[in-house]
This record gives sequence, structure tokens and C-alpha cells, in this order.
Amino acid sequence: MTKRLIGLMRASHFGPTMLVTSISYFFAQLYWWEGPSMVIAFAFFCGQLVVGWSNDLIDYQDDVRHNRLKKPLVAGLITPKYLQRWLQIMLPIALLTNLFGPLGFIGGGLSIFAIGWAVAYNFYFKFNFLSPLPYAVAFAALPSCMALSKGEMPPVWMMLGGALLGVAAHFLNVIKDMKQDHLSGIKGLPQRLGTKASAITAVLLIASAIALLVLSDTSLPPVAP
Repeated sequence: MTKRLIGLMRASHFGPTMLVTSISYFFAQLYWWEGPSMVIAFAFFCGQLVVGWSNDLIDYQDDVRHNRLKKPLVAGLITPKYLQRWLQIMLPIALLTNLFGPLGFIGGGLSIFAIGWAVAYNFYFKFNFLSPLPYAVAFAALPSCMALSKGEMPPVWMMLGGALLGVAAHFLNVIKDMKQDHLSGIKGLPQRLGTKASAITAVLLIASAIALLVLSDTSLPPVAP
């Protein structure tokens, strides 16, 4: 049981999953009090499990080819069938917690839209020059969900800043697997630009996001009780 639990955690890309969950909780607290914020964070956590688990299932054959023993499916901690079964359980939970939680149909619908883009990256976008697009959409949507759940339009700085940081995360995440990606025929934009150009691009994007936040009016309405 412990072995399988560790396998599920590792297949979820646990570090990025918890980072996104924590960020969602932070933004939720700008619009909600602690109780609803925790529910929103849980909804995002479920969505990230769907994204991470589907990624490992899609990449399984390629991971075996490159003997990536850090991947739980390759290491034998869990089987593809076991992970697929949990993915089938988690998908409706992610849908229900987003749509019927504090985010509502509008904010929750945007969150599900972002999850769809993230999964589409696993299937399609990571193989072509549009690979940054799902990251831009998903990270712009993350904070925007909270504003829409309160019937407010998200500030431009929030959407654009999220998009810039999301694309930067994409470039940084790809660098470590650049050589293996080339061997696997994965030709997203970072792979096409190369390691050095991708690192420079990521730094410029992060700097642009910080400059945007500093120069923009980042004031937000007080949290409603």
C-alpha cells in the first residue's frame, strides 16, 4: 500500500502539483475566507493529479525506452492499469469540485478549461512550436478563476503576469530533459531554441512578469465574509 501511494504521488509530479495548489490557495484568499479557499485549493489539487497522472501514462513507453527509473511506472511502483484506474476516479472528482465548489460554473468552468489545455499539452502541444500556449492559458486562468467566482473581471496584470510565469516555467522545466526529448522526437519551442536560448528566454519572461507586477495597479477588493 505504501509503495503504491508513493507511486501515485510521484506520478502526480508532486512538487509542481503542490506548488500550483499552494498558489491557488494564495489567490483564493484574496477573494475568499479560509474555508472556501481550502476547497478551491483541493479542487486545483485534484485537477493537477489528472494532469500529472495522464502525463505519466502518455509518456510511459518513452520513459521505458530511456530507462527513466525515477518515473514510478518504469520503476515498478505502480502499473499503468492501476494508475489509469485512479485517473478514472479522480477525473469526475476534479470536475465536481471545480464546478460545484466555491468557484461556481463560471470560475470552475475556467479552471476545467485550463486543465483541458494542460492535458492537451501532454497529447499534442509538446510536440510542436506552440508548446508554450497551454502553459500561458493555464497560468493566466489560475488566478482569474478566483475573480470570476466573485463576478469580477480579472485584472490585466493578473492574467498577463500568470501567462508570463507559466511560459517561463515551461522553458525551465524542459531544459533538464532537452537531450532525451530530441531523441524522442519531442520538438516543442524550447527544444527548437536549445538549452541556452531557453534559459535566457525564461529569465526574460520572469523579469517581465516582475516588472509588470511592480508597474501595475495590483490593488484588490477586500475579502468578503
